[in-house]
Amino acid sequence: MVDRRRFLLTLGALATTNALGQYNARPRFSAAPFTLGVASGYPQPTGFVLWTRLAPVPAAPNGGMPAEVVPLRWEVARDEAMKNIVAHGTAYATPEWAHSVHVEVNGLQPARPHWYRFIAGDAVSPIGRTHTAPAATGRPPRLRFAFVSCQHYEHGYFTAYRHLLADEPELILHLGDYIYEGSWGRDPVRSHGAGEAVTLGDYRRRYALYRTDPDLQAAHAACPWLVTWDDHEVQNDYADDRSEHLDAPEWFLARRAAAYKAWYEHMPVPRFMLPFGPHARIYTRSSFASLVNFFVLDDRQFRSHHACPRPGRSGSNSVDPTQCAELGDPRRTMLGARQEQWLEAALNGSRARWNIVAQQTRMAQMDEQPGPGRVAWNDSWDGYPAARRRLLESLAAKSNPVVIGGDIHAFNVNQLKLDFDDPASPVIGAEFVGTSVTAQGWPQERVDALRADNPHVLLADSRYRGYVRVEVTPKELRADLRALEHVASREAKCTTLASFVVEDGKPGPRNSGPGS
Repeated sequence: MVDRRRFLLTLGALATTNALGQYNARPRFSAAPFTLGVASGYPQPTGFVLWTRLAPVPAAPNGGMPAEVVPLRWEVARDEAMKNIVAHGTAYATPEWAHSVHVEVNGLQPARPHWYRFIAGDAVSPIGRTHTAPAATGRPPRLRFAFVSCQHYEHGYFTAYRHLLADEPELILHLGDYIYEGSWGRDPVRSHGAGEAVTLGDYRRRYALYRTDPDLQAAHAACPWLVTWDDHEVQNDYADDRSEHLDAPEWFLARRAAAYKAWYEHMPVPRFMLPFGPHARIYTRSSFASLVNFFVLDDRQFRSHHACPRPGRSGSNSVDPTQCAELGDPRRTMLGARQEQWLEAALNGSRARWNIVAQQTRMAQMDEQPGPGRVAWNDSWDGYPAARRRLLESLAAKSNPVVIGGDIHAFNVNQLKLDFDDPASPVIGAEFVGTSVTAQGWPQERVDALRADNPHVLLADSRYRGYVRVEVTPKELRADLRALEHVASREAKCTTLASFVVEDGKPGPRNSGPGS
């Protein structure tokens, strides 16, 4: 006789197996299954997130995996040889989530390096390195991190990561456009090998292609990441439920659901970021003791539709604020009401020395019309001036506010003000915008023509691809703009274009001279 409890458990297990695929406790692979590498993210004082995906054939829609549930043993050690195991367990890779796994490790000691790996059958993953964050009461002497954005596979090699890793960062922030859904630009270096991504299978293959890049894999395996998305993870210039081409909202939201799911399947993010259809909460705070609070934002999913788009379409447009009354509507939002409320409360509760807002694009105003008058690009914060002022007012009340961003494929270093049109308006914070990893930018001549009309922009350079290296101590934040000579090969050299410093208690960036 089988007791009722065991009978019900058996029925539940059978139902789960039927829904997710057959269970294979001893998988055998015809090719190495860890082709996409390993990754970690979101360090806490007692743990972090670990990620991998089984994909013996990355270009296949299912990664070359059968419709089976596969157990993966994971191990965390205090040494690179994986002898001193301090945590271990089993995660289950299912066809529903493209055989990806997200393990939230807890119970570890703060501020310690750790190494980790996954085991599936006889296959063993590469070993990754990560670390726990310092304890909440700790006083770390420094934090070194880097931030990147806009890595178009076809525009070049991800050489920036090779140089970034030589800097030995403790954290990497990716600020959006991890993939590009479509092709554009001139003189491609390599190919997506497919058209625009629209379906779940399309997005999965696109992420898998990017994750096979050796320099990107090495960066993920070297240290923990924090990530957010921008538009190209779904479609260029989308805003909430409105696509660039004014597709039917229900159709576009189905596409967004596919894109969000594929994003989750390939990022080392915690379970609370799991998407439900076209909806996911990815904004969060990440603390490094009393030194730094990172506020990682989502400025795509909840934003108001673009003001004054071009006739017959949505998406970005350059508009004259005096001819676009909608632009200044105080009800317009970049983050959505709930995220705005969360951010204000989180900032009010912060006791960190440095408060760093990590988001997708340039926050400072940029007049795009040389000479008299002003033109605003409506896809950036210039398209949401009331929302920007609300955020800047909150930042002005905090110690050492710094904003970091990407999106514009150029280095920008900016003074943040409550009123950018008033030269006497005090500087309340600093902004550092990183150039793209590979995506092509404006001609420098076009950028230079705008400098006289934007005196709060201390540096604007679109000539280079690269990343930004940052070191934070209790006394100062130093940002080095790291510029590649080109992205046509993996051996390209990298130099420091310029360095800026923000001193504790003195808002705004100060040029500390050219780098080398």
